[in-house]
Amino acid sequence: MGRARRGAHMTELNDFQRGLLLGILIGEGHFGGDGKQPHVTLRMHTRHQRLFETLLGMFPESKLYGPYTHGGRSYFQWMMRGQTLRESLIPLLDELPLEQTDEHAYERYQDMKRRYGL
Repeated sequence: MGRARRGAHMTELNDFQRGLLLGILIGEGHFGGDGKQPHVTLRMHTRHQRLFETLLGMFPESKLYGPYTHGGRSYFQWMMRGQTLRESLIPLLDELPLEQTDEHAYERYQDMKRRYGL
């Protein structure tokens, strides 16, 4: 069972949560950074608010920004970065079958890890 680090302790994610995380990051995730620190972001329409709330429940250290309105579109942006990313999300993603599931997402993830020394 995958573990997400929460401060000084680890919290279990069930199989559904692991699958949800893997699927949403493959389909909508961005693996990048700001030049100083890595980040993983999801930007989706405001109608997906409940999904973002689910992610916040899984990773309380993550941040949700918005809602934003730009170009006639309303969206939220969920983000994990810095130490939270390193301690919570990276170990979990390294356990998940990202490479076997989606080569393109895996390559983007590995590129982020290389650029930021993860």
